[in-house]
Amino acid sequence: MAEPQKTKKFGIDARTQELVIGSWRMRLPQSRPLRIAIGGVLIFGGILGFLPVLGFWMVPLGLLVLSHDLAFIRRKRRKFSVWWARKWPASN
Repeated sequence: MAEPQKTKKFGIDARTQELVIGSWRMRLPQSRPLRIAIGGVLIFGGILGFLPVLGFWMVPLGLLVLSHDLAFIRRKRRKFSVWWARKWPASN
């Protein structure tokens, strides 16, 4: 019996090049410099999260977008994911 394909809940889907957060999906641009610029703007906006329109939620989202292109951020994200999975194992 074939096991159903596990759907990604958080991260970047390599097949579709989409940012996935729960059931929310957003297509990322094809241009690497544009993705890096978007990630940088999100982080900068998150640092200014005390302002009314911006929010601190922008920092992790910016890091997630940057992790698609920058290896040192991708390694930190993977280490965090492994730590999170060990600390709070998913219940079936």
